[in-house]
Amino acid sequence: MENPACTEAVTADLPFDVFARACPSRETLEHVTGRWGSLTVGALREGPCRFNELRRRIDGVSEKMLSQTLHALERDGIVLREAQPTNPPRVDYELTPLGREVADRLRALIQLLEGSMDEVLASREAYDAARGGR
Repeated sequence: MENPACTEAVTADLPFDVFARACPSRETLEHVTGRWGSLTVGALREGPCRFNELRRRIDGVSEKMLSQTLHALERDGIVLREAQPTNPPRVDYELTPLGREVADRLRALIQLLEGSMDEVLASREAYDAARGGR
């Protein structure tokens, strides 16, 4: 039997439905919740950063991937890129008002996950043990 909640739009009063394949909100959700998007938004929650500062803060991200992530988030209105007319040129990245709201909600999720890691690790261990280890 189908669950009616799964067949109806999450927010019937809005014209966008992230569960619809062609809805642009799905792409934005992917940009924000992807590995590098969520880490980038989380890092910018602390305040404006230059590119290399972000790269150092987000351990493991390549220059190319960070650049692609920032472009996608800027296009979606989550991040603001501000080039300073100095020599050498200086570019700062910061969250827009929408980006700050997204970052606050992401932070709540991050805090929940970090605070639940003992439970997560115990669950992984039990899962792996039941399936012959990893």
